[in-house]
Parts: sequence; C-alpha cells; structure tokens
Amino acid sequence: MPQTNLLATPAAARPWEQPWWRPAPGKGVVFFYLVLIHLLAIAGLVLFPLPGWRIFGLVLLLGGLGGLGTTVGYHRLLAHRTLKLNRIVEQLLIFAAMFNGSGAPASWVAYHRLHHSHTDTEHDISSPSHGGFWWAHLRWLYQSAPADPARWCSELDRGSFRFWRYAEIPVLLLSLCCGLVLGWPGFFWIGAIRLVYALHAQCLVNSLTHLGESGRRDRSQNVWWLGPLQLAAWGENWHGNHHAAAGLARLGRRWWQVDIGWYFICAMEKLGLASQVKRPAVR
Repeated sequence: MPQTNLLATPAAARPWEQPWWRPAPGKGVVFFYLVLIHLLAIAGLVLFPLPGWRIFGLVLLLGGLGGLGTTVGYHRLLAHRTLKLNRIVEQLLIFAAMFNGSGAPASWVAYHRLHHSHTDTEHDISSPSHGGFWWAHLRWLYQSAPADPARWCSELDRGSFRFWRYAEIPVLLLSLCCGLVLGWPGFFWIGAIRLVYALHAQCLVNSLTHLGESGRRDRSQNVWWLGPLQLAAWGENWHGNHHAAAGLARLGRRWWQVDIGWYFICAMEKLGLASQVKRPAVR
C-alpha cells in the first residue's frame, strides 16, 4: 500500500493535531468518562489512601480477572482467533473485560484489527510514531474516528455480541458503583481507582510498547519490566513478539517471558474448555 504524505493529508485526517481537550464528534461521552474516573480516583486516593486488605484484595482480584478477559477473550480469541473457547468461558471473559473498562467486544476488536493492518503508519489510530506518546496512550480513545465493526469484525455483529454492545453502559455503571456495598472506600477503590489503573495498564501497550527503534515500519517492542505492573493485561508487555507472529496464542516466547494469559489458556485446554490453540513451532 503506498504511503500517504502526512503534509498533504487534510487536517481533519490528523486528529492528533487537535487540542487535547477537544473530543471527536460522537465521542464526548468517552471524554466525560475518562475525566470522571480520573477525578474520582484522585479524590479516593486523597480521602482513603489505605482502603483495608479486604477491599484491596477485591481490587486485585477484579483487575486480574479483567486482564484475562482482555488479553485472552478480546485479544487472542476474538481479535486474532488463535484458539477456541467454551462458549460459557468466552462470555464470562467478555463480561470481565467490559467490567474492567475495555468496552464492547466488537468495538475493541475493530480498533485492534485496524491497528494491525496499518501498524505505526499515519493510518494507525493509536501509534506514537505520528501523534506522540500521549496520543497513543490516551488521546486516541476520544479523539480518533470510531473503527467500523461492519468492516473489521462483521462476525461480531450478531447474537450475544450484539447484546454486549447494548449492555456496555449498564456494565460500566455497575463496575463504577458496585463497591458502594463496602462503603465509600470500596466505592472509590473498587470503582474509579481500579478502572484508572486498568486503563493505563492497557494503554501502555499502545504507547510504550510502540516506542521501539525509529525508522522501522513496525516499532513494536518487548518491555520486560512492564510485566509486573500489568495486572490488567497479562503478558501483553511481550508486544514485539506478538507483532512478529500475531497468529499465535502465546505472547511470551521464552521460558522466562512470563505470560499469564498463556498459562490460563493451557489450563483451559487441560480442562477441555479450549481447543485449536495455535502454538509456536517447536524448535
């Protein structure tokens, strides 16, 4: 595909040049949500810096389950079809991902497939190569044009996947407010603080792991030290591996490259709940 000269591209096609506070048409709700959870998270950290072990444990549990929902359910299963999962497990992972703020499956998959089709070019809506770190990290979420699910993942516009599109806002409201059953510390920590953490842990995959050597067509890279910080995106720090072989279910290639999502897939396979797992070739 011929490369477009950025200088000749209409300004409307370069949303990263817009002021950071101006959302794209139809994305005002996304911008409002991002501002809201950050303000609530700051308030929660100021008011309740130590929430107690029970609440903190629930934050870790929900964040970890949400991370599995995103990396296994959305990324490896739905976006790249690197395995098949039992339908009940698949739907549970979708709920966990949505509860963690990853959005409806069709929307997530459409964005991701667009990203892989135009990696680190001006057509890649979430690359730092043209918009810089903060564009790739956060701004694209509310300033880029929506990816069209009908074009990128038409198979997800049916059945239960269509249901999840309508359930997105109710699930997100439940996620934000469910901690109230444990009082105000639970409200802030299980809600906004967890969602802000999950958001940035996942967004680092778009920003930090695409800051590899300049001049390359694909600037994806592995960032080993990001792994321990990525409770909400198990194994996604091996992003260079993923872009080198996007059709494989395993992101960590060597024994020391910890990939919790892969271990979960192997466990599901042992239990008869996963099949047709695409593995790296044995050397």
